[in-house]
Parts: sequence; structure tokens; C-alpha cells
Amino acid sequence: MNKNSKIDILGVKIDNIDMNEAVKNAETFMNEGGFHCIFTPNSEIVMSAYKNDRFKEIINSADMLTPDGIGLVYAAKILKNPLKERVAGFDLVMKLFENISKSGKRVYFFGSAPGVADEAKKKLEEKFEGINICGTANGYFDEKREKEIIEEINFLKPDLLLVCLGSPKQESWITEHRSELDCRLAIGVGGTLDVISGKAKRAPDIFIKLGLEWFYRLLKQPARIGRMMALPKFLFTVIGKRMKGDNKNA
Repeated sequence: MNKNSKIDILGVKIDNIDMNEAVKNAETFMNEGGFHCIFTPNSEIVMSAYKNDRFKEIINSADMLTPDGIGLVYAAKILKNPLKERVAGFDLVMKLFENISKSGKRVYFFGSAPGVADEAKKKLEEKFEGINICGTANGYFDEKREKEIIEEINFLKPDLLLVCLGSPKQESWITEHRSELDCRLAIGVGGTLDVISGKAKRAPDIFIKLGLEWFYRLLKQPARIGRMMALPKFLFTVIGKRMKGDNKNA
């Protein structure tokens, strides 16, 4: 993989890449030996990392960090070091599915509520002829079940493991178990399986193109107003750091 330039946003080192570069890097990881992981932070995740040094270490340990969220694009502009574009985790994995569907590469889904991963598998098999989704496991597990899931993953040896446990659980889980996992690439992608399965609906394309996906979610779920305040708080924090000439939480 070519070395990407990094943009430091509150101590989180985001790869300055476009979607094509992200897909190419992910495919390289799947073709290389050893274990790799990709995290897809948005402004909420970066803010959590800013407030928690251990979580920041976990996030920065990834082989690639894609800017999943318009807030990071805004923040990079504020810092006078613009990102090429937003690279949403959902779009990244869908492009990967399209590219590898006839390659024989193996994919494993881990996360979401019972039945969601299986429904996502069914939908993708209908959409991408030849895609090889070799196994699924839901995100509800105790210690015994967790061990069984890891054993199944290692038995199946997927080229791509999607971990959809929500942040920070998915990033922490991947980091904790990376030395145990026999797979080429793990990606933490939150609610991706919910969207693929139809359990959750993504914003219409026009909202996504205009960077207003957050506004669409607010229209659909007004109760999210408290959570939505995280974006302006994040941007105000970036502005404050910029004015002080200090972008790092260290």
C-alpha cells in the first residue's frame, strides 16, 4: 500500500484519501499476509478519542482511518489542511463487495441484532452474483459465545471481516483480538449491516451529496437532537484549538 498523507484532527491521524484510494488500499490489505484493520471515524468518534487517550491509541493503531463524516471534512478545512473527500464506511464496503464478488474472497459478518447479519447476507447475494459470505454472527454474546465466534472466524479464514458492534465497542474488540484473528482485513463499520438488511434506512443521495445526512437523521428522529449537538461542539473544539495553534490533545 502506498503511504498516505495524514491529517491530524484533535490527535486522530486521518488518512487523506479519496474513495478510489481507500478501496485500493483495502484490496491490498486483503491480498497481503498478516492482519490489517480499518476504522471509519466520524466527528463523534474523534471527539471521544480526544477525551480518552486510550481510545485515541486504539483508533490510531488502525492501518487506515477513513474520514466517515462531513464534520471531519469541515474540521480539516478549518485547520487549513483539507481532506480530499468524505469516505463513508458504508460506501467503502459496498464498493469492496462489488469488486470482490467474483474473486472467491471470503467475507464474514459479525454484529447487529439477531437475524440482521443473515438478512444482509441474503440481500447482498441477490445484489452481487458470486459474492462469498462464508459466515455470520450477531452482536449479542457472552464470553463463551465470543470464544465460539472467534473460533468460527479462524476456521473459515475470511479475507474480509466486518465488525458492526458500534463505536467504541467495535474498535476496542478488533484491537483486543487482532492477534487471535485469522483474517486478512477487519473493518469496523457500525450500522452498515442494519442498512444493508433494510432494518435501517440511509439518507437519500441528495442529502449525502450536500453533506446533510445528519439533518436527514434529525428530521426522521427528532429525539436525536441532543446527540446532534456533538457536531457543533466538535467544530467549536477544533476552532478553539486552531486559534490557540494547538490541534493535539497532548
